[in-house]
Amino acid sequence: MGRGRAKAKQTKVARQLKYSTPHTDFDSLQRELSGSADSADRPDPVDEWREEDEWRRA
Repeated sequence: MGRGRAKAKQTKVARQLKYSTPHTDFDSLQRELSGSADSADRPDPVDEWREEDEWRRA
């Protein structure tokens, strides 16, 4: 018992997610995909993992 109310809420949330139109920042997306100078300031995540893996090999 009590499954009906939970299922109804799940259905409501699923419909909201399916039919909602979230705001997309296309300018930010374009900068990220084009690899502009802003992304050069951030370190490469792969390099960060390499440093962490160094201690495992020792």
